[in-house]
Amino acid sequence: MRIVIAEDDPLLREGLALLLRAEALDVVATAADPDGFLKAIDECEPDVAIVDVRMPPTHTDEGIVAAVEARRRLPGLAVLVLSAYVEQAFATELLSHGSAGLGYLLKERVGRVQEFLAALHRVAEGGTAIDPEVVAQLLTRSRPDNRLDRLSPRERDVLALMAEGLGNAAIAERLVVTDGAVHKHIRSIFAKLDLAPTDRTDRRVAAVLQYLESGHRR
Repeated sequence: MRIVIAEDDPLLREGLALLLRAEALDVVATAADPDGFLKAIDECEPDVAIVDVRMPPTHTDEGIVAAVEARRRLPGLAVLVLSAYVEQAFATELLSHGSAGLGYLLKERVGRVQEFLAALHRVAEGGTAIDPEVVAQLLTRSRPDNRLDRLSPRERDVLALMAEGLGNAAIAERLVVTDGAVHKHIRSIFAKLDLAPTDRTDRRVAAVLQYLESGHRR
């Protein structure tokens, strides 16, 4: 796994590089700003980019903009975005460009090394990893006629874990239920959210996006 890190905080940037190299992962470049990051993408063609949301010069959404541009330049690039705190609008903006191989984590998650590495590998393999805190905040928000209100408490638990990027087996283990029960809950979630099977839509991702969009529009 070839990795580029874009983070303007030198301590976190070098700490991440050391952590990943200790795990026998290949950090091919690091950058402190969007221009340096995109140059590294062009030159190194990594498999995964780890990108801070807020970067110079304005420290607003430069990281998100750079991540979207990096995926345009290098189709198939997996991106794991790090944020100091929950910013649902940025999470929604990132996922709206396609969800495969994307993650959005709080920086504090890096300190939980095994969770962070699991999310990184999931994203690198084409999955999605959304921070549990992002999901938790979205679960508390609702709008009139929100389809999410149709879900039972258990179905909301299942969807929350889906939003984190967990597969059915991992969800079953976390909730201490059978795989069959999880499959049944997911079928019910899709039905209640009016997500019919199609060749073009990943219903798991569509369900997660309904969470994000619900929180963003409140």
